[in-house]
Amino acid sequence: MRYLFVPAILFFCISCSKNEDKILPIEQDLTESVYTSVTVQPDSLYQAYAIVSGILDRNLVEEGDIVKKNEAIAQIINNTPILNTQNAKLSLDLAKENYNGSAAILAGIKDEIEAANLKYKNDSINFFRQQNLWKQSIGSKAEFDAKQLNYQLSKNNLTVLKNKYNQTKNQLSTSVKQAHNVYQTSLISTKDFTVKSAINGKVYALYKESGELVNTIEPVASIGSASTFIMDMLVDEVDIVKIVKNQDVLITLDAYSGNVIKGKVSKIYPKKDERNQTFKVEAVFVNPPKVLYPGLSGEANIIISKKEKVLTVPKNYITDNNQVKTDDGLVPITTGLGNMEFIEVLSGITKDTYIYKPE
Repeated sequence: MRYLFVPAILFFCISCSKNEDKILPIEQDLTESVYTSVTVQPDSLYQAYAIVSGILDRNLVEEGDIVKKNEAIAQIINNTPILNTQNAKLSLDLAKENYNGSAAILAGIKDEIEAANLKYKNDSINFFRQQNLWKQSIGSKAEFDAKQLNYQLSKNNLTVLKNKYNQTKNQLSTSVKQAHNVYQTSLISTKDFTVKSAINGKVYALYKESGELVNTIEPVASIGSASTFIMDMLVDEVDIVKIVKNQDVLITLDAYSGNVIKGKVSKIYPKKDERNQTFKVEAVFVNPPKVLYPGLSGEANIIISKKEKVLTVPKNYITDNNQVKTDDGLVPITTGLGNMEFIEVLSGITKDTYIYKPE
């Protein structure tokens, strides 16, 4: 951990007869901070992947282009899905024609039902007429039985045709629905071969060229915000408990050497990176520079706390037991805020107490 600190204020040093340096504690403003490295990245930066494998037909955008959400950025060769879509559309059209077109199957069955219905009515009239005659002992038994048989056959045939019509109608309706689903699925498959942007932003990188193999595990492009940038910082696990949102951050970027840029902590990621034992922290610029690029690096100090006019002593004048050497011997002290060089003294000595650097 490194700290941001105010310029050192000179201590009055007096040489003793034993060549020991003694100084007086001094009051000064003290700032404690946590040092981190910084990498600038666009907000919402992500890598776009294809959800199918194939050969890249062409990139539809270039690096630096501004894109909108759902705008196509790359096209993968998809001849097979196109043919499948065309075949599915033909099947759908045929199913619709069979169901309600001019050459519909149902129209033929309807004609059969009308003819069967007329025959049924005719046979019904003949049967009941013959039945009345038979009751009057007119006509033969053979004629009565023939008329009755024709009547039953016509009735059954009409019932069969009506059932056939309803069954065929249901089958054709189901075929239309199935063909429609297949067609919609083929359209989705065709769209899968087009990689689209998930956000409004800028294309920062294209990783594939026309003719190269595209798969589902390698990114096709890198896309992020065109105007908003954030700072990625890696904070040691020892210091992460001191970091909270909205803390001030002082940044120096290599590209803007000598300029101190202000920011604020905007997000703290709760999962530790086991590889380097650090936590990721994000900060936003208060007044960002006019020109920023992904990957710009630098350093930052996250301000933990500030105090004005506190009694301080150099850290190298304090022993491991938190004591200082005075004219009266070793005196225990209570410490508070500290930075890389100085530490606050809360009790144990005063600003008039001379202290000596321990051997």
